[in-house]
Amino acid sequence: MPSAGSPTASSAAPSPASSAAPSPASSAAPSPTRPLARSHAPKSVLGRGLRLLDAFGAQDVELTLAQLADRTGLPKPTALRLARELVEWGGLERTKRGYRLGLTLFVLGQRVPRQRELREAALPHLEDLYEATHENVHLSVLDGVYTLFLEKVSGRRSMPIGSRIGGRMPAYCTATGKVLLAYGPAESFRRVVGHGLVRYTPRTIVLPAVLKADLARTVERGYGVNREEAEVGVSAVAAPVFDDEQRVIAAISITGYSHRLNLEQLAPAVQTSARSLSRELSWIGSGGHQTLVWPPSAN
Repeated sequence: MPSAGSPTASSAAPSPASSAAPSPASSAAPSPTRPLARSHAPKSVLGRGLRLLDAFGAQDVELTLAQLADRTGLPKPTALRLARELVEWGGLERTKRGYRLGLTLFVLGQRVPRQRELREAALPHLEDLYEATHENVHLSVLDGVYTLFLEKVSGRRSMPIGSRIGGRMPAYCTATGKVLLAYGPAESFRRVVGHGLVRYTPRTIVLPAVLKADLARTVERGYGVNREEAEVGVSAVAAPVFDDEQRVIAAISITGYSHRLNLEQLAPAVQTSARSLSRELSWIGSGGHQTLVWPPSAN
């Protein structure tokens, strides 16, 4: 059992669209849930079944049949039939009010090789960073227009925060997301801007030109910051992780209460952790082993 202040690796099951669980520190956090119009519902049985799983979003523990039908654009009889089949397979579990994601998804998530290998390589570095700061530490990758949490280390001294493994947050208003956008291809920036910059707090950047300038500053100083841009009272600092070909593959961050985090003072610690992991990944790549790349290529 972890002692006071000892690190604990979060073990929540990765889900297609899950994010921060409700907590006093995350009640206003942005939600990546995307209800879909009925006309956009896929026609194949497989596509419709996957759409049911993807209906679970930011703070969803369970959804009713009506909610599943509304979010997926499926008729209720179709949603009910597919939900029953997913329950039998283990992808969903029946509750008193509706459905929740099933244990089979967690088991499958643990078998994803690239995700598992990156997490395993990063975990010792994340734990060292936690021991040095006693704040929430995240490992994230870019997932479309979101930053996806692959790993989290926290403890009793850390700020209570609802982020969890498999959770997603908008990339443009998070420290890890800014790092991934700043060092990534220009197409990622265009995709994020095209998706829309929503204001979540008074400090959220919603102008593309201002965001572009902020990303340029991120590269200049070597780390990204989020000063209450996604949630009031919460700030973070992040640094890039590179593979053996100097491509940004992930980002490491420290997150906590704004009033007690000095982001500039914490930046060197985050950068050191990210550089150490980058050197390890570069050594793996140069040694002839398969190079970790995110997102995974089709090759």
